[in-house]
Amino acid sequence: MHSISEPARRPPFIGVLVSTLLLHHPTFLDHLTPVGHPERPDRLRAIDRILEHERFQPLEREAAPIGRREDIARAHPMIYIDMLHRLAPQEGLARVDADTTMSPGTWEAILRGAGGACRAVEEVFDKKVTNAFSASRPPGHHAEKDRAMGFCFFNNVAVAARFAQTQYGAERVAIVDFDVHHGNGTQDIFWADPTVMYCSTHQMPLYPGSGAANETGEANTIVNVPLSAGDDGSVFKEAMEAVILPRLSGFAPDLVIISAGFDAHARDPLGSLNLLEADFAWATRALMNVAEKHCDGRLVSVLEGGYDLEGLARSAAAHVMTLMTG
Repeated sequence: MHSISEPARRPPFIGVLVSTLLLHHPTFLDHLTPVGHPERPDRLRAIDRILEHERFQPLEREAAPIGRREDIARAHPMIYIDMLHRLAPQEGLARVDADTTMSPGTWEAILRGAGGACRAVEEVFDKKVTNAFSASRPPGHHAEKDRAMGFCFFNNVAVAARFAQTQYGAERVAIVDFDVHHGNGTQDIFWADPTVMYCSTHQMPLYPGSGAANETGEANTIVNVPLSAGDDGSVFKEAMEAVILPRLSGFAPDLVIISAGFDAHARDPLGSLNLLEADFAWATRALMNVAEKHCDGRLVSVLEGGYDLEGLARSAAAHVMTLMTG
């Protein structure tokens, strides 16, 4: 079996319909952070280990390509892209904000994070797979149009949404974010855009402080459902069923993108929600249902947070297994 250090594409097993693609790359391990930082390479090592289990053998696996600047520039101005490139150090760490740093391996990692998200879009629109999961780091949903923050540099789901619109003519893209932190960056990028719906469940109050229910965007396509510390899967499910799933159905997207943060898990040190693996599996299945109803099953998932290694690995495994089996 391939590990994250062996990202070559694997052909489907004979007689097995491979419907889920895993995108990864060893470069994601080369983005280094200060000692004790929660967003560390061990996160992907934990996911890689669990996805080596034989039950994940039917996954198709592919190396995340380097993202093209012109694709990234649909979500971030070129002056910002160039600034990050200049900030990337040749050695040591360069601080971008209080908790966001670059190492010599960061630049390629963030390019491949954007590239992996775009490749996932290509694969589902070209009908090579039904859905795809990009296991990339650093995460992206806090990255605003021209600001890196919250461990994030490029907003991978925003880049993917714009790619789908430009390259495949997607008229409506839905992004659903179940990370414990609000995706302020995604909200910032699509605040005035009627063609992209951004839906988020998240703990509030919590970093970054945005995500109130009355933050609805200029086109009423921002849907925030804040949760409270201690809320469990039943409250999360109610939020999805009462608010987010009906809004998605009314929007009728041509593509569903998931900002798949697993730090709402009960074990996670950065949040205080009490979701379990079964809750992430349920949400995945619910969003697959939306995709099956409105867009021929097209669904792309991109890794965001998740900082307890065991909780992250088990939750990612439940998410991917649901993508594979429904």
